[in-house]
Amino acid sequence: MLTLSISKIQGNNRTVVTEFFLIGFQGSQNVRLVMFCLLLMIYCWTVSVNTLLITLVSTSKNLHTPMYFFISQLFVNDILLTTDITPNMLHILLNNGGAITFSNCIIQLYLFSASEASECLLLTVMSYDRYMAICNPLHYISLMTNGNCLKLAIASWAVGFSIIWIGILTTSMQTFCGPNNIDHLFCDLVPLLDLSCSDTSIVQLEVSFLSLVLVIIPSIIIVTSYTNIIVNILRISSSSGRHKAFSTCSSHLIVVSIFYWTLFSVYVFPTRGQTSTISKILSLLYTVFTPLINPIIYTFRNKDIKKALQVQIHKSIIYFSST
Repeated sequence: MLTLSISKIQGNNRTVVTEFFLIGFQGSQNVRLVMFCLLLMIYCWTVSVNTLLITLVSTSKNLHTPMYFFISQLFVNDILLTTDITPNMLHILLNNGGAITFSNCIIQLYLFSASEASECLLLTVMSYDRYMAICNPLHYISLMTNGNCLKLAIASWAVGFSIIWIGILTTSMQTFCGPNNIDHLFCDLVPLLDLSCSDTSIVQLEVSFLSLVLVIIPSIIIVTSYTNIIVNILRISSSSGRHKAFSTCSSHLIVVSIFYWTLFSVYVFPTRGQTSTISKILSLLYTVFTPLINPIIYTFRNKDIKKALQVQIHKSIIYFSST
């Protein structure tokens, strides 16, 4: 099972690992085959549904609002995240583990980390959008213009993909001299650093800084925004008005809760004595299942999306019947 790929360092007896072996989920072939089929169906469904909803938002005029624009950006991020992780995970399940080169491992880690960072920022921007819509409705239209929404989305992507380079570059300069087995589903930072023969204190310091910028501060902004949102909703006199206001942000609040719960559980406040199996299951939640349930949560009982979908289906039926 172990595939060791090493190279000698000139003038030194130490060896450098140039290839890692991802262990993944160990078990019987039948169990792994069932997991493979399940994850393959989830992946195909996730990409298809997210792509459908992105197309729906971009082509339906009644969905050309800031809220749905940011939701479509989140769907794009979900496709990127699950595509970075799931195909290689499927390969690992079929082969009871799999080798990955050092460069590909770093690339996978970068894309995974950057998409997670971008999602943190996108969720923060979405909470700001809901705050403005409910707490400052008179200024909402003038502030959340198409141009400003585009700038906020570009900033979220740009900051997420650029600031992650701080930790990735330092991680890529670490020395790995064996063993090269990664007891995980993909190249994640924590199990990767566990194999490092170098001093990881600088990387740990950078991770703490990134956690502050990308996780702690955004979570504080989100909590503050929703505290103000809830206070303003409770001030609405009519029950129908309160229900309508809460329904516009409840989906986002559910998505934020799931995302940050898994993120904090794995990276910020990991449970002492947490087994590798539990860590892998939690990793599955935010890399595979979160991109699956995000479109379900956002579209469940959403009248605007249902109406837009019915219109598109009706147009498609007319088109194919005419041809």
